[in-house]
Amino acid sequence: MVDVNLAKDECTGTIKFTPPLYKQRYQFIKDLVNKYKPKKVADLGCADCSLLWMLKFCKCIEVLAGLDICENVMKEKMHRLSPLPGDYLQPSERTLIVTLHHGSVAQKDPCMLGFDLITCIELIEHLEATELEKFPEVVFGFMAPAMVVISTPNSEFNPLLPGVTLFRHPDHKFEWNQAQFQSWALDAASCYDYTVEFTGLGAPPPGTEDVGFCTQIAVFRRKYPNTGETINLEKSTENPYRTIFKAVYPSLKDEKYLQNVVVSEVINTAQIITRRLLDSFKSEYKEHRNGPVEMKPDFQLPHCFMRHSRNPSLAEAEKLADDRNMETYVSGNAVYIPLIKFFSIPKVNKLCGTFENLSKLITGKVALSNDGSAVVISIEHEERENE
Repeated sequence: MVDVNLAKDECTGTIKFTPPLYKQRYQFIKDLVNKYKPKKVADLGCADCSLLWMLKFCKCIEVLAGLDICENVMKEKMHRLSPLPGDYLQPSERTLIVTLHHGSVAQKDPCMLGFDLITCIELIEHLEATELEKFPEVVFGFMAPAMVVISTPNSEFNPLLPGVTLFRHPDHKFEWNQAQFQSWALDAASCYDYTVEFTGLGAPPPGTEDVGFCTQIAVFRRKYPNTGETINLEKSTENPYRTIFKAVYPSLKDEKYLQNVVVSEVINTAQIITRRLLDSFKSEYKEHRNGPVEMKPDFQLPHCFMRHSRNPSLAEAEKLADDRNMETYVSGNAVYIPLIKFFSIPKVNKLCGTFENLSKLITGKVALSNDGSAVVISIEHEERENE
């Protein structure tokens, strides 16, 4: 829950909300997303992309789209929507595509079809009368998402805001009172088979409750599942929007990123196992010789610590698995770590799903025994790394 506080600056007489009202509006959307888990979300009138930036961290969202008539405003901040280096180092399990479009909400474009949630935060009051007239048909009739959230200033709150004479912003074409907004929203909902609920943010000071919230909000929900009629309309519709930005985030659903993560996990684990094994051998060998032993680059492990003198055949490997429970073993200047050990690691198991998939992902990327049953780590290489 947002901790909301209303205060009045004694010097300026300005009413201040804590957190600021714009942050409360964004948090309201984020709470809805966390509750209903939409996969595809679009923000109409996305401006500087602040809401989109917040929503890109919501794990349920796989597609994010922004639309605005002002291209320059989007371009100033759109770099924040690009993947970071950490996104490539630790790819998410989900897919995420973020796209920004330049265009008007009074125009229909197929790229806005199929969304679960469309937000219009402080947008409609910026529309000209002709655009506002087309808006319901475009959003509710054509785009037809499962849910639409529209917020707009409540003009009844304006007398409580010092300095506001007509509208709160010079670009506003109108500001509705509660009755006007609710009448418009109810008409749109009835026409396009939506239900609508009203709420708001920014409660008025005690004693002025009748003026309502500073920001009034309508939450629309489509009554019936999309029949697919709007999808059919796509074939006969032009594409008036222009895409100015697109980012495809790395995902473990993409095999190349999945392979990188699995290979990295296997190599790191193999090196840890090998270092521990060598340290153990060194310690035992020192005790065995009753004196210090210097490990040379061409160090050969004593035969008493070797399990095999050559790479095992498939039959021998299978026998080893039965006899030794797939334990790590040493042969010549190499350590053999059975693949089953890596598959037993919870992270690797979850990433690969099957033992066959683990083998497929690391083949050609990691040194394997002749039969592919074990990862091979050169002891000579490890010793030189530790010099």
